[in-house]
Order: sequence, then C-alpha cells, then structure tokens
Amino acid sequence: MRLRIILILGVAFLLTACGPSVQAGPDTVVASFYPLAFAAKEIAPSAPVENLTPPGAEPHDLELSPIDAATVREARLVLLLGHGFQPQLEDASGNGDNVLHLLDTAGLDLLPNGDPHVWLDPLRYAKIVERIGAALGAENAASRLVARLHDLDAEYRKSLANCERREIVTSHEAFAYLAERYGLEQVPITGLSPEAEPQPADLAHVVQLVEERGVTTIYYETLVSPRIAETVARETGANVAVLDPIEGLTPAEIAKGEDYFTRMRANLRALEEGLGCSQPSS
Repeated sequence: MRLRIILILGVAFLLTACGPSVQAGPDTVVASFYPLAFAAKEIAPSAPVENLTPPGAEPHDLELSPIDAATVREARLVLLLGHGFQPQLEDASGNGDNVLHLLDTAGLDLLPNGDPHVWLDPLRYAKIVERIGAALGAENAASRLVARLHDLDAEYRKSLANCERREIVTSHEAFAYLAERYGLEQVPITGLSPEAEPQPADLAHVVQLVEERGVTTIYYETLVSPRIAETVARETGANVAVLDPIEGLTPAEIAKGEDYFTRMRANLRALEEGLGCSQPSS
C-alpha cells in the first residue's frame, strides 16, 4: 500500500510539474491565447472555452503539458493564430478538422513584416471574429461583436485624427497593424521578439529620432520589462507609458471588468496623451 501511494504521488508530481493544464471535454472550445478566447466566449457565452496560455505568460513561449496536448486533440474546436506565433502548440495541434488557423482562413490582409498582432487593428480582428462565429455556427452573435469593433475603430479614427505627432516609439515591434490602420509611424527599439536586446547603433538611432522629432513618450508593454524604454527615456528626457499588446489578462483583471475593449480604450488614451492629440470643437 505504501508503494502504491508513493507511485500515485509521483505521477501527480510529474503531471503538475509540466505546468498549468486544462481539462476539457468534447464540447470545449480551446483557444491558444486571450484574444481568441475572448472572441469565442463573447460569441458563444454558454460554451466551455479554455485559454491555453496561463495569465501573465508570454503566449509566444507557451509549452504544452501532456494533458494540454490531449485536450487539444479532443476539443470541439481549436483556435490558433498560426504562422508560428505559438510553434509548439501549432505542431501539437496539426491540421485536423477541429483546428482553425486564423491567419490563413480569416481573409486577412497581412503586412509583410511578420508582425502577428493583427487583433490590435479592430477591423482585422473583426474578420477573425466572423471566422470564429462561422466555425461555431453563431453568425448572429459574431455580428454583434463585429459591430462593437467597428464602433471602436470609429473612436480611434476620431481621437487620432488631429495629433501633434504621429510617431509611436515602442519597446518592441508589436504595433504595426495598429499603426498602419490609423496612419501612425511605429518606431520599435527592438524587433519582433520581446526578449531581443537592441544593438547600440539601433539604440542610438532611436534616441536621435526621438530628439529630432520631439517625441515625448516611449511606450513599453505589460508583459515585458520597461528597462529598454526607460533607457531611451532617460537619454532623451521623454516620459514612459504602457501600450498593451493585449496578449493576456489575469483572472483578477477579468473579475474587475477588464477585457479587450477596456484595454484598447486604455491604449487609445495613452496614444492621445503621448501624441498630443486634440478633439475638434463641436
């Protein structure tokens, strides 16, 4: 009996040591990270939706446990962004009938720089929502969410129409779709990888640009150290502020009413202040 207990405890330890895992049945919708989970839950609120990326974790770095891999195989629908955004998950999921690679199937106009953050453009995100709605057989519910995204786009267009500056200096290259949609110029300190360290020449170039164009705000992200942004800010006398890529929310943040829309509007306020935007008098 003692040996049996030890074996059971050993198996439990191995399973939990693999990291957070989800338990799901055949009706479950599995989403690879927050924006896809949010869309699925808004479209089908009664469906069990599981987000594979733990709160506070970078979705790019997601590693699946054996239980997670089994969940993916058994789920009703698996929602992936695709194009190598989460390589281990994409390899484990394959191309079965229950797997939806949204960058390939949502009819998106993709930029050539490889930036995967399409959900930061409300109109491209709306196409993802429509594709998820079709896969869930809930087109009417999806259309209501699409309408909210079009309203959000209108807010962005109005608020960013009259600004003193158009450059957004960011700690890493995650805002190309947002910038392209609203006529902004993204100036990334590092490339697409949030863990990348800038070369001295690149850092000097950004500092020079900030000084020449009168940039007042350097933006950093919620899941990435602000160290690089703070370095540029110290060199130039600029401020630092958060621009959220909205890759994940904690349960506590969700419980307080935070979601994709509240974070996008917080981003809009940060952009308005940092770019010196003014609203036309009515």
